[in-house]
Amino acid sequence: MKLKTLLATAGVFVALSLGNAFAAEAQQNYEKHCMKCHGKDGKGATKMGRQNGAKDYTDPKVQAEMKDEDAIKAIRSGMKENGKEKMKPYGGELSDEEIRALVAYMRAFKK
Repeated sequence: MKLKTLLATAGVFVALSLGNAFAAEAQQNYEKHCMKCHGKDGKGATKMGRQNGAKDYTDPKVQAEMKDEDAIKAIRSGMKENGKEKMKPYGGELSDEEIRALVAYMRAFKK
């Protein structure tokens, strides 16, 4: 019985540690790749964000309209408008797991 409790406790600890590690990695990736346009607060109110039409991810309406699949595609493949690059593609730099973690990180900006 004690062994089962010990193993269960260890499993929870590992799961929480991994969750925290993924969250920290997502924050680091956001700061490295996204913050210059989307801002530290996710509002898109930076100079580059305003120039490129970055959305305000603190806005519940923006969050509701944004589909995870579309956000994943935009991060992976980038975005162009009228042949002009609005957002650099990060599929070559970030794994699918890291991209999904970035989308989850962006979701946390919702107020």
